[in-house]
Amino acid sequence: MAGQLGGQPIYILREGAQRSRGREAQNNNIMAARAVANAVRTTLGPKGMDKMLVDSMGDIVITNDGAQILKEMDIEHPAAKMLVEVAKTQDDEVGDGTTTAAILAGELLKKAEDLLNQNVHPTIIAAGYRMASDKAKEILSGLVRKVSEDDEELLLKIASTAITGKGAEGARDKLAKLSVAAVLSVVEVTNGKKTVDRDDIKLETKVGASVEDSELIEGMVVNKGRVHDNMPKKVENAKILLLNTQVELSKTEMDAEINITSPDQLQLFLDQEEKMLKDKVNLIVASGANVLFCQKGIDDMAQHFLAKAGIFSIRRFLKSDMEKMARATSGTIVNNIKEISESDLGFAGLVEERKVGGEATTFVTKCKNPKAVSVVLRGGTEHVVKSVETAFEDATRVVGVVIEDGELLAGGGSPEVELALRLKEYAATLKGREQLAVNAFAEALEIVPRTLAENAGLDPIDKLVELRSQHEQGIKTAGLNVMTGEVVDMWEEGVLEPLRVKTQALNSATEAATMILRIDDVIASTRSAGPPGGMPPGGMPDMDMDF
Repeated sequence: MAGQLGGQPIYILREGAQRSRGREAQNNNIMAARAVANAVRTTLGPKGMDKMLVDSMGDIVITNDGAQILKEMDIEHPAAKMLVEVAKTQDDEVGDGTTTAAILAGELLKKAEDLLNQNVHPTIIAAGYRMASDKAKEILSGLVRKVSEDDEELLLKIASTAITGKGAEGARDKLAKLSVAAVLSVVEVTNGKKTVDRDDIKLETKVGASVEDSELIEGMVVNKGRVHDNMPKKVENAKILLLNTQVELSKTEMDAEINITSPDQLQLFLDQEEKMLKDKVNLIVASGANVLFCQKGIDDMAQHFLAKAGIFSIRRFLKSDMEKMARATSGTIVNNIKEISESDLGFAGLVEERKVGGEATTFVTKCKNPKAVSVVLRGGTEHVVKSVETAFEDATRVVGVVIEDGELLAGGGSPEVELALRLKEYAATLKGREQLAVNAFAEALEIVPRTLAENAGLDPIDKLVELRSQHEQGIKTAGLNVMTGEVVDMWEEGVLEPLRVKTQALNSATEAATMILRIDDVIASTRSAGPPGGMPPGGMPDMDMDF
């Protein structure tokens, strides 16, 4: 990029920098974003296929979770990366609907390209899309039904919908029950508002056995065993000390040198060290604790004393696990051994070490009122366990969102068909060119039912016609049952999803599409070349304007 000033070229960009502008830049960006959307399109719905992703190290991931696929794909194009962000935001906010959000953004851009070819200005398209998105959210609020956390049957249906198509369908009912039970265990009410912190649900995955052997523990599961074999394997009515300091000799702040001139002095020194450790253990014993979870190290000698005292001990405990353990056992994390009091101790009816999948694992169960729980997920192979974990995480997120919001929609493509019809009616009331964009937005929404039909091997045109016909007759919850190929009432089928899944997908897809549309100049700078015009190597390196 250069300008002329008195016949002298002025260089603004580095040599080698690439620039595309106008329609070329827009077409490039739209093409890249659509390519990403098409990459995940075949994974949508219960009959969606999986992707196998192999990284540079040869590690394999098999998944049909849109966010995970886009995260694992090594995407270079800047506009394509925006679609990855859409899926990531959707995953962070609601945990489900990631593929829907990505393909919706891709389809909005495809429809926008048709309008650009008709010379509709990008800002008009963007304005129309935003109007359509706002109107869509208004229409959705009229389709909502309320749900309470006491309606466990409805919550199970929501969890089942989230798990369907995630490669863990064989154990869908089991996983749905586990996810609903886990979420209901950690619901908290603050100022009359229900909140679910998913960090309070600890997941432990173990290869071996089958998915059906997965279980919910009303307490904590720790992937560690006792530090000493002489410690008891099982402690009933456990009083648990959570310690955030080492049971070792503390090092001095400054370097110190000790001169020992006789064997007696050495023995005295060693005896003193031993006494100091014994004093620390005595303080733990005096507190009444019979189980110790230590975040830092436990000295070998201290392990011996703890074993003699019959205290079940674990060391190098993760900070996050320590916080969950405090919530599960109603204990307090202690930072100073000298400050321990009996009121700091947590309680569990049973602490025991078991072998699970060949590994020593500690189970802390029968807690009085656990505010944190654990789920042990099993599966025959590493990849099965991974897919079960993904399905379970999505289900817990979705159930959590429903309990927080209390608002539900029918699934199976029914909200999209209803929105498409109502938005076309709304477009007819508009006078400006935005009408074209709102209409395009309505047509783009139909990509969801169309993709569901395609992935199930059904004729998408026939199914769309049938869906539209039922919605025009006023059956607002008519959706596609991809198992039978029939258009049925999704409420009766039990295919349900949270309102937030749809509103978030609409929001993020619209924002990404409008942002990509408004870009008309792409300047890609390079770092390799120096400034043209024979600038000496050491001279004025900062004069380049790097875009």
